[in-house]
Amino acid sequence: MTQPVAHAPIEPLDEPTGAALEGSLDARPLPVRDRILNAATALFYAEGIRAVSADKIIQAAGITKVTFYRYFPSKDDLVVAYLENRAAWERAGISHVLARAANHPSIALGLVARALGDEACTPGFRGCAFLNAGAEYPDPEHPVRVVVDEHRRWGIRTAREALEKIGVPDAESVAEELMMLRDGAMISGYVSDPATVGQNLFKAGRAVIQYRG
Repeated sequence: MTQPVAHAPIEPLDEPTGAALEGSLDARPLPVRDRILNAATALFYAEGIRAVSADKIIQAAGITKVTFYRYFPSKDDLVVAYLENRAAWERAGISHVLARAANHPSIALGLVARALGDEACTPGFRGCAFLNAGAEYPDPEHPVRVVVDEHRRWGIRTAREALEKIGVPDAESVAEELMMLRDGAMISGYVSDPATVGQNLFKAGRAVIQYRG
């Protein structure tokens, strides 16, 4: 998988009107909500969520404050949407990998490890968006943390189900161990040599599965 890339900065545009919507589909501007979300995605990931103000997102999206708050009544609402969008993208990618390598855990592990390694090598890689968000929002009851925790539970659940299909004992614990390896790989890809992430994650994950299996 590769990191979702926000659209290039967009010049300020007025809200679409009936006349503005005439013409070809290609001439239509990106929906306003998507422009806001794209701008926020790029800024939140690169600079940190709390470091980015609503005003900075408004400027990057080329909209007014009134328009911003019409779509996102609070910054927290936007952060939740950002993480939900990222979660949907990651889940689609992982589900695709598992479908390609059904009942072949070594192949599936290799594909996932390679994808994470490729992601770590992309320009602007800043680690896991969910680990980053979790560090900025320590309250487990906060809506942002709820999204983070649910996505991580999905990851563990998905790994557990894949492990159960191949008969790995105590699949829940093994899935949690693989999640820890994945977390370490995402951090390593940011602070050390990203070129080694995929291979090292694959070897470590394979060793865990073989030892526990």
